[in-house]
Amino acid sequence: MANFSKPGVPRFSVEVYQNVHLPEGGRDVSAIVTVTSTGGGTAGETPRIPHLSPSSTAAPDWEPDAAVVVMVDCSGSMDYPPTKMHHAREATTAAIDALRDGVAFAVVAGTHQAKEAYPGNGRLAVADATTRARAKEALRGLSPGGGTAIGTWLRLADRLLSTSDASIRHAILLTDGRNEHEEPDVLQATLDTCAGRFTCDARGVGTDWEPKEVRRIAEGLLGTADSIADPAALAADFTQMMEAVMGKDVGDVQLRLWTPQRAEVQFVKLAAPRTEDLTGQRVAAGPRAGDYPTGAWGDESRDYHVGIRVPSAEVGQEMLAARVSLVLPTPDGSSPHVLAQGLIRAVWTDDVAASTAINPQVAHYTGQAELALAIQEGLDLRKAGDIDGATARLGRAVQLAARSGHEDTAKLLAKVVDVVDAATGTVRLKSNVSKEAEMTLETRSTRTVRVKK
Repeated sequence: MANFSKPGVPRFSVEVYQNVHLPEGGRDVSAIVTVTSTGGGTAGETPRIPHLSPSSTAAPDWEPDAAVVVMVDCSGSMDYPPTKMHHAREATTAAIDALRDGVAFAVVAGTHQAKEAYPGNGRLAVADATTRARAKEALRGLSPGGGTAIGTWLRLADRLLSTSDASIRHAILLTDGRNEHEEPDVLQATLDTCAGRFTCDARGVGTDWEPKEVRRIAEGLLGTADSIADPAALAADFTQMMEAVMGKDVGDVQLRLWTPQRAEVQFVKLAAPRTEDLTGQRVAAGPRAGDYPTGAWGDESRDYHVGIRVPSAEVGQEMLAARVSLVLPTPDGSSPHVLAQGLIRAVWTDDVAASTAINPQVAHYTGQAELALAIQEGLDLRKAGDIDGATARLGRAVQLAARSGHEDTAKLLAKVVDVVDAATGTVRLKSNVSKEAEMTLETRSTRTVRVKK
């Protein structure tokens, strides 16, 4: 395991939780990989990234490095009620105030097209007292009108962020409506293009937007998604999001998996603080190795669920199923700096008790993934009028939430169903459910709780 020890520089560590034992001929290995970053900058300090020489193994030199674009929905629906646009401007002002000096930033006004609200001319401004004041003055000129084509907003954000060499490139997107002026495949193509170039937190305000779209944006760009039903709550949420970005110390960290011959990666998923499938975002990194994006890091810990299929073997044999590394690319594209490593193993045994035991961490996050799916399927069935199907799936969600101690999700489910017995998942659908409650449950369905170790 490689760790940084330089004061003020993040220290990464990797812990692997798994049952290493397989029955004779068994092939599937499942592990939870906990990655922790500690000891970096703290709130109020300038974020830093490493500048590495290709062959250096020493702690890298770190310098300020962050760029942020805020995308504000300015479509016609933001005028209903008029206070919605007022609160959006207020929230963006709060986000600008949370920027630290030296951070590059811009504001985009989004309708059926994207326009630079500040600073303009395809540039990013550098945050200081003067540029903050000018940006807030520009916000006063934002007014609602036009349609919604979110892909154009993201493409403009990408162009603006690409003018910066910052490794921490982040965007915040606010919408109050559906992506009606753009085909779904166009938005998806945009997300595919932007993936790995910047991260994005997405928020839906009011109750006329589509949760699946907001979740898709956040998941595709490694950000968070949430429902803000009351526009008055936007400012606090924007401040929190921007403070989280300012707390990041290092960007572009990759989770690298190396597997031996005849072993293959089945899946890689973020398991906490939310569920997110990273399998399709693999980038080849040499023979039998692949990189998966993790985005930017501050002082935090995340869990990843990794599935490996190994060649079958006889009792008594042992093998390395995968080597997990946290790596940081070098500016010149040479060998990356290794931040930390962990090993996933496989041992074949004829001890039935050992080979059939399920690791508690693996079991917990398997249940969390099922919980998210049960909520999403249950709400879809409810919208389709399948009462029995919706009751069964949402009942299962209630059962899983109770079993995993997911109190926040249990409270949201209780606004959609009447819980008769949480332990057995016995519920009745409520006849009158507010749109706000339904959308909040769907948007937050992918949030997870950490396993109690």
